Amino acid sequence: MTTHNFDDTRPFENAEIPDALRRVSNHFYFPIIVHYLFPDKDINTYKEDFFKINSAYEFQKKIMYKAINKILHISSNKLTSDGIQYLCSDKNYMFIANHRDILLDSAILQILLIDGNLDTSEITFGSNLMNDDFIIDIGKINKMFKIVRGGNFKAAYNNSMKVSQYMRFAITEKKQSTWIAQRSGRTKDGNDMTEVAVLKMFSMSSKKPFIDNLSELNITPLVISYEYEPCDFFKTREIYISRRQAYKKAKDEDLQSILHGIKQWKGNIHFAFTEPITLEELNYCNQFPDKFKLLSDIIDKRIYSHYKLWKTNYIAFDYLNQNDDYASLYTNKEKENFLNYMNEGLISLDGDKVELTDIFLKIYANPVSNYLKAIAESDDLTL
Repeated sequence: MTTHNFDDTRPFENAEIPDALRRVSNHFYFPIIVHYLFPDKDINTYKEDFFKINSAYEFQKKIMYKAINKILHISSNKLTSDGIQYLCSDKNYMFIANHRDILLDSAILQILLIDGNLDTSEITFGSNLMNDDFIIDIGKINKMFKIVRGGNFKAAYNNSMKVSQYMRFAITEKKQSTWIAQRSGRTKDGNDMTEVAVLKMFSMSSKKPFIDNLSELNITPLVISYEYEPCDFFKTREIYISRRQAYKKAKDEDLQSILHGIKQWKGNIHFAFTEPITLEELNYCNQFPDKFKLLSDIIDKRIYSHYKLWKTNYIAFDYLNQNDDYASLYTNKEKENFLNYMNEGLISLDGDKVELTDIFLKIYANPVSNYLKAIAESDDLTL
């Protein structure tokens, strides 16, 4: 594995970070971002501390930790978490997570790992976001490695193999945990479903049998739950258009989604570390031809059953189903506020309002449906 050249994939090595920091500090965006996050901070004083950083972990702990906490302070009510006891400081993990926000999902993981006195993880970085040197530098300083999606069959296969090889190398040889989304792109409709292709990609980099192959990656499902879905109206619009034609992103759409996700009010946020996939579960899957599908079902059930359901989810579920099954969990005023929030946001979207309303409500209601399904199923799959 060490013979592979990962220079076009890997994050910056520590020796490369000082030069990257200077490039970042000289960019037009740098003082704007610093002023937004830390308006009382003198830019020259901030640069002095910035230039003292010599490692990716230092950058995450001294810069990103403060920046993400400030974003959460501005745009959320409270961050909670549970399950970190499943993690050990002497082990490395392949965190596979539901994906709702381009930046914050993996960024929140890092601050929780730091709070738990654990090493931070490396993070997948979609090539679609790597269209600006400033973003590339910040990403690669922040332990992000490139993942390329799309292309013809040969290109897609080669790109998947490269990512698979790098993640296995990071976990088994660099002794670094990694973070990857359970699917290509963010969940748009509230259904956090693990793509079988992602799990098959994990296995591509080893010729070992299924159980040995995947057990050395220490696959660990993560669950992040936002009270107010990041970019919920953007996602509603995309689903609506996609039902009628192939959806084509605007040139700067991903960047706009990042900025909107940062600024949008998110209410409460919960992050659940779940138990890593066990040998018993891999053994169970290995008994069947569709072993990867069974593994995706186990991961999905972990995510559905550990998703933190908020009042917004229950309100949407009841309103969508025209009943009051969960009315005891929210007040009439809270329901009124959420529906006003929905109606005010939908005004700006073109299209059939009934269908747009249905799409929006399902973004919030589907986690409730999935939770009910997960707990109603038999114990064939471990939670």
